[in-house]
Amino acid sequence: MSEQGVDHSKRQFLTTALTVVGAVGTGYIAVPFLSQMQPSTKAKAAGAPVEIDISKLETGQLIRAAWRGKPVWVLNRTPEVLAVLATETSKLADPNSLESNQPAYAQNELRSIKPEIFVAVGLCTHLGCSPTFRPEIAPNDLGSDWKGGFFCPCHGSGFDLAGRVVRGVPAPTNLDVPPHRYITDTRIIIGEDTTEADV
Repeated sequence: MSEQGVDHSKRQFLTTALTVVGAVGTGYIAVPFLSQMQPSTKAKAAGAPVEIDISKLETGQLIRAAWRGKPVWVLNRTPEVLAVLATETSKLADPNSLESNQPAYAQNELRSIKPEIFVAVGLCTHLGCSPTFRPEIAPNDLGSDWKGGFFCPCHGSGFDLAGRVVRGVPAPTNLDVPPHRYITDTRIIIGEDTTEADV
């Protein structure tokens, strides 16, 4: 076939135009397909760190927040509670939290960065029920040995006010302590780790 009368510039233009249209079309098809593989905004928010203001948290008070779809408790423990926590270890299954889930900076007797502030995931480690906050001493329904803590009504597991599980109950481990850090003396971020135990 003769090359006479063939306009190479038109051929090049058509080839380039078709390539561009094909690439744009592929993009229109690929973008929705790839974007559906990404986590939704709701899913991203559910796993995002949560900031908690504890400036109004009174001594002895517990506040609740949600992180990753789980309840998180922040408790401001009294000096009396701190004294009891040091003496009641013989009744606990894992007093030193060796078999439990917490960051290294919370693997101590009080399971916290600051002695008075306790942060825990509010789910029983047995079957995931949410224990109730029972700070009172020796209530009728829990007996004279109860020194305050968290009681799971589902199967009777008990935890002290450091989230440590009592011996002989269904819960196998202490309450989980989530990763957290202080950004100020009165603000905590749940879901972000710290490598130091001081603010």
